[in-house]
Amino acid sequence: MVSFVVRVRTFLREVQAEWRRVSFLTRKQVAASTAVVLVAVLMVAFFLGIVDVGLSQLITLSLRIR
Repeated sequence: MVSFVVRVRTFLREVQAEWRRVSFLTRKQVAASTAVVLVAVLMVAFFLGIVDVGLSQLITLSLRIR
């Protein structure tokens, strides 16, 4: 039981030491990153929408031919 307590205490000290080294993003950096992600998502959604419409029309055309 004592070794468990010692291990937990050591773990918590190491977590605290790592926590001090963490560098957090500024509000401006978070906003910029969010904007990049939103633009990328919109571009992919637009591309997939175009592919979906194109494939739908291609399937519809191929079914009409038969």
